[in-house]
Amino acid sequence: MDLTEKQIDSELIYNGGFLEVRKDSVLLPDGSTSSREYLVHPGAVVMLALLDNGNLLMERQYRYPPRQEFIELPAGKIDKGEDILVTAQRELLEETGYVAREWMHLTTAFPCIGYSDERLEYFIARGLTHQGSKLDAGEFLEVFELSLSDAIEWIRVGKITDGKTIVGLFWLEKHLKDWR
Repeated sequence: MDLTEKQIDSELIYNGGFLEVRKDSVLLPDGSTSSREYLVHPGAVVMLALLDNGNLLMERQYRYPPRQEFIELPAGKIDKGEDILVTAQRELLEETGYVAREWMHLTTAFPCIGYSDERLEYFIARGLTHQGSKLDAGEFLEVFELSLSDAIEWIRVGKITDGKTIVGLFWLEKHLKDWR
């Protein structure tokens, strides 16, 4: 059975520069029509940056939409036409002040498939050297290190609740077990 929905037309509802809101008319598999409203997102990279001591670089950052602080993995938006590895390297340096000697793409995940086309590209970064952070204007965060076992415990007790971070930490935990 083909479950594909085919776009009939598309309307731009809002363009804020970073995000677009679109409303599409679609042809459903049974021949009827419906509408789909969704956010167009440029995608992002998420870095699992491992220090030589085995700890991860983490961030504490205030997020306006839910109006609270979160513990997160370093991450950042993919610029239009930018290679995802270049994005990961740029964002790691900007947010944490570190560069990495080794990079490995871990996985791709889609966090909000019901209302957005956003994709997250996860990377493991190793062989870190500190060069000094270069935060974007208006960006405020605290960088700290945390062991993977403590990070997993922080998920269990509700101290880490950010979805992209939870996914990344679970992927890393599985990957490191298989890697050893």
